[in-house]
Amino acid sequence: MGERHIMRSIRLLAQCMQQFEKLSSREIRQLGLTHAQFDIIATLGNTTGMSCKELGEKTLITKGTLTGVLDRLEQKGYTLRTRSCTDRRHFHICLTPLGEQIFADTFPHVVHMMQDRFADMPTDDFIILEEQLGKLKARLM
Repeated sequence: MGERHIMRSIRLLAQCMQQFEKLSSREIRQLGLTHAQFDIIATLGNTTGMSCKELGEKTLITKGTLTGVLDRLEQKGYTLRTRSCTDRRHFHICLTPLGEQIFADTFPHVVHMMQDRFADMPTDDFIILEEQLGKLKARLM
């Protein structure tokens, strides 16, 4: 495969991500959240919480940025960090009741917006897309 195909594919992926952020920004910004903050709330929603390490692996946020984002969410009263009883270097992060409410109010709107955009896309196309993106992710790891 030539350089042109690789660069075109990378550019398309980046453009898709940028477009998703553009589409979802209005909903997220209305709540006073950044995309990184929303990513954490969406990841923690409907869970009992997780370690910082798990959260970093499941979100699109780099380890260096994660602490600052968690600090701001905690200041807003959306998340709670508790130190592990077994290893004081590790923290457990979970949503507070206010954070759960933000999740319940925001997440369905973003999902609905995306469902509207993809309503006419056949399920088989999603299956192929997921397979191809999974292969790409594996090659980049």
